[in-house]
Amino acid sequence: MSAFVSAIIVAAGGSTRMGTADSKQFIPLLGKPAISYTLRAFQACDLISEIVAVCRAEDIGRITAIAKESGVTKLAAVTEGGDCRARSVENGIRAVSAQAKYFAIHDGARPLITPAEITAVVEAAIETGAATTGTPVTDTIKFADGDNVITGTPDRSTLRAVQTPQVFEKELFTIALSDAEDLASVTDDCSLIEQMGGEVLIVEGSRENIKLTTPIDAVLAESILRGREEV
Repeated sequence: MSAFVSAIIVAAGGSTRMGTADSKQFIPLLGKPAISYTLRAFQACDLISEIVAVCRAEDIGRITAIAKESGVTKLAAVTEGGDCRARSVENGIRAVSAQAKYFAIHDGARPLITPAEITAVVEAAIETGAATTGTPVTDTIKFADGDNVITGTPDRSTLRAVQTPQVFEKELFTIALSDAEDLASVTDDCSLIEQMGGEVLIVEGSRENIKLTTPIDAVLAESILRGREEV
């Protein structure tokens, strides 16, 4: 496959639920900042042509330095994020190469993604136009009302925990982004395609592809990384 795929690493969030003053992208995992693992995974994926990182203005120099120290040569730009996730993605798109045919959008705070998983979802998106990683839901999920009282139980077999990367054909995603009525309410990029009536294929990923959100996630991430070193 020779399609030009631009990875957009969204790393503009803070660490409110993590409880740290620093951005969660920089949480040390086995002595290295989390974002370095994310960047190196996309660097190692042969289907990724370039990497654009989106972050807070004050973090631009820091991420640039981490990429250099980590041997990430595909980093084409580091740009400032917006006031919400979708705006940050939009800023990242503005910074990609004119050659881009696909966007592979990934959370900077998901450092455990692997090159093989990236390859699988990119290949699926090239075939279908839109694809994401995800896993079947194993917990029983409940609907609850405003008083936290259970009101129903959805069929677990139809539920998926969607992760990133989420990969889209350029024109499809650009149209979906421009047609969205309320970008501030968009929590993941697949929903933009859903809103315009499009379909997104879910490629089964790994439960190890966790997002760093709370302190326990960092503990789990280090445990997973140690396990990989022993293989």
